[in-house]
Amino acid sequence: MKKITLLGFSLLFTLGVLAQETKATKEVKKASTEKVANDKKAVKEKVAKSKKAVNETIAKDKEAIKKEVAKDKKAIKEKVAKSKKAVNKTIDKDKEAIKKEVAKDKKALKEKVSKEKKSIKGAIDKEKESLKETALSIANERKIKDKVTGEYKGKKVFTGPRGGKYYINKNGNKTYID
Repeated sequence: MKKITLLGFSLLFTLGVLAQETKATKEVKKASTEKVANDKKAVKEKVAKSKKAVNETIAKDKEAIKKEVAKDKKAIKEKVAKSKKAVNKTIDKDKEAIKKEVAKDKKALKEKVSKEKKSIKGAIDKEKESLKETALSIANERKIKDKVTGEYKGKKVFTGPRGGKYYINKNGNKTYID
């Protein structure tokens, strides 16, 4: 029993020694707690600084991108303006060419119309003369009492009393046919 009692006391003593916090342990715990708190604070500060730096970089990049976009827009607008000017010049040249071509066509058409007028006028004059001559031939045909036996070159063919065939020409004279 002595041994059991001794064992019990030694166990209690060990537990007592272990269970008690010493000043050194308290200080170590306090120091480690403070260190952890300081480390957390340092990490938070570093994260905040990093976030701030990232945000500043992002803001700078956004501004740079905006400036590049503005430059690109300006360059595109200038190119579009130059293209419009070039297209308008081409259109103006084409308009002038078309106007010249239309003027030439009008002139050619006027000349053609005047030539046609002259030829029509000439044809009308010939027709009038032909009608005058035809009037003579018609008058002479009426005087003739011979028989009409056919047609030759659009004229009536007559047969005379001795069997000769003739027609009245434009001058009103008899033209004999073989």
